[in-house]
Amino acid sequence: MKTLLDLFFIFARIGGFTFGGGYAMLPIIQKEIVEKRHWATESEILDYYAIGQCTPGIIAINTSTFIGYKKKGILGAIFATLGMVTPSLIIITTIAIFFKHFQEYQIVQHALGGIRVVVVALITSTIIKMWKKSVKNWIGILFFIISFILISLTSISPVIIIIIFGMTGNFINLNKRIDEK
Repeated sequence: MKTLLDLFFIFARIGGFTFGGGYAMLPIIQKEIVEKRHWATESEILDYYAIGQCTPGIIAINTSTFIGYKKKGILGAIFATLGMVTPSLIIITTIAIFFKHFQEYQIVQHALGGIRVVVVALITSTIIKMWKKSVKNWIGILFFIISFILISLTSISPVIIIIIFGMTGNFINLNKRIDEK
């Protein structure tokens, strides 16, 4: 039961940083789960991010569900997910109730502007960390450039692009292993 409560409260604390959505929470998840608690490795957390991005829903919630499941099965997934969404639910409800009364105050507008800048910094930090761990050779760089262009300039679903490049990467890796033998 202690681990279940830990899952709930750790993800509730992370979920309290809902400004900017799921991507803004990824560096916090990485620091808390990989560096501090050692509940997942760098490689596992990158896999959770990738799968969390491909599955329906918010990446941070999907990631918390995967980590909870790894730690304590279905109950762990439920507690971690509830921990992640509870602060958002409370914060969004509170803001919805009071925002109309305060949205025109200059201090509120400045605070929201500052939050936007911090969210961009958090997302940039996540991108840099994921780049360092994921892109290891010229094929990775090529995949990144092509996928970035396809996602930015076409209406092809990112899920399709991820599947295609995932299969291509596995095929290239398999051929390398065969050639090495």
